[in-house]
Amino acid sequence: MWLACICPSMLLQAADFRFNADGTFKIMQVTDTHIIYDPDGQGLANSQTTVDMLRRTLDAERPDLVIFTGDIVTGKSYRPGFELVVEPVVTRRIPWVALFGNHDAEQDLSYAEMAALIRSQPFHAGRMEKIANVSGYGNFVLEIKNRDGKKTGALLYCLDSHQYSTMKPAVDGFGWFAFDQVAWYRKQSEQHTAANRGTPLPALAFFHIPLPEYRAVYTEPGHRMEGTQLEAVCSPEINTGMFAAMLEKGDVMGTFVGHDHVNDYLFNYCGIALAYGRFSGSRNTYGDLQSGVRMIELTEGRQSFETWIRLDEEIVINRLTFPNDLPRDPARP
Repeated sequence: MWLACICPSMLLQAADFRFNADGTFKIMQVTDTHIIYDPDGQGLANSQTTVDMLRRTLDAERPDLVIFTGDIVTGKSYRPGFELVVEPVVTRRIPWVALFGNHDAEQDLSYAEMAALIRSQPFHAGRMEKIANVSGYGNFVLEIKNRDGKKTGALLYCLDSHQYSTMKPAVDGFGWFAFDQVAWYRKQSEQHTAANRGTPLPALAFFHIPLPEYRAVYTEPGHRMEGTQLEAVCSPEINTGMFAAMLEKGDVMGTFVGHDHVNDYLFNYCGIALAYGRFSGSRNTYGDLQSGVRMIELTEGRQSFETWIRLDEEIVINRLTFPNDLPRDPARP
């Protein structure tokens, strides 16, 4: 459930998220749509396939919130492409947020211009303002209130995982969380835990590029995976400790990323679910997995969540409850 104060043009949102009457809150993760808006080319036709899939999955699932986890538009011009892909969400009056991937800023808008565009769209529920002394655009926390609206019942951390290494040629590959972002997360977590009388709130985290710890599913023995792993993890070469911070603070139950189009797996690493969304794009980019979305459902008062993948033709696969269905390997410490 969400309550919102909408200005006459519906361009500004102040969303107050709450668990629904049945105690649930449902999130749809959409990732790597790779929209190309070229009216005279194949990119727009492929993009329309993605938009049509989103319409069907939105109608089937009726989520309380949609989170786009990066690589949203990967062709010029950015503005009409972005407006195209959020249209199914906006017309259904569903709150949404958008995070940047490594390809978004390669088009014709700067980060500041993209952030302004996102803020201008109806039913946007995020905080895309640049935070002083915190790297990136799109670092914010969404609070989900309990059904009575009196207390915060869960948290959603949204983070900017950046683009590419800033230390080339010494370090190649993709970007990583800055130390100031790790410090920012720690401060947010500590404040919310203190407000909850010292008990960490159930939380999830969303960003684009997977953490280095995602590699453990195939580099360390003993991990049971749910889902598909068809490519190596394209994570940064530098590990600045975001996972360790989440493990220490004890609130984040799972992280949800995109980036690697033919991975959609989830596994339990030290008690935190490391999960991919389902590739939501089309033939504008690589990947043979059928497009779809990942669904995550929280229940008020529980340190767990249910998740599943809904495919284009409305087939549901890989439904499980974490951590019950993916306990830590008893052979591991």
